[in-house]
Amino acid sequence: MPRWRRTSNYGRVLPAHRWQGLSRGTRFWRALRPWLGAALVIAAAWYFMGQQRIGPDRLPEGPADRVSGRFTRCGAGSAPQCVIDGDTLVIGARTIRVVGIDAPELHPARCAEEARLGEAAAQRLLDLLNQGPFVLAAPGANAHDGYGRELRHVLRGRADGSVQSIADDMVASGAARAYQRGARLPWC
Repeated sequence: MPRWRRTSNYGRVLPAHRWQGLSRGTRFWRALRPWLGAALVIAAAWYFMGQQRIGPDRLPEGPADRVSGRFTRCGAGSAPQCVIDGDTLVIGARTIRVVGIDAPELHPARCAEEARLGEAAAQRLLDLLNQGPFVLAAPGANAHDGYGRELRHVLRGRADGSVQSIADDMVASGAARAYQRGARLPWC
């Protein structure tokens, strides 16, 4: 039986002819090029996925809750329409959480910075709600969170036919972060 012998290029990862006569820098960049391409594709996907709209791009058809009136901050002696924090509001006996965003907590805030950011987020939501009438749209049937709050998109029709999403405006202003369930990042 013939005996197997090792070839002259045994143990080399790449054929020697691909690297002969090239400087160390050229070899480095040639080896790095596929990884840079993969990183570019991942970065582009991350960028375009991050540019998605949170709220719907048109007003709901059919029955929807139309809300008008002045909002205040919730607390002692507050009006029936008030803002609890940057992502929660109260309309009468209903507590509504704005879908798609996570704002800093106020009750209780985990640090002084979160309390400051939470006050700013609550004020921003209050300003947006007081710009005029808006519509509450449910993202699905029986949309409630674990705390019993109703989950709703807060939308306002514009004169040009487009739709203003309060959640998109909160994220664009930096008062809140986009949130689609899962772990939340800390504000401290």
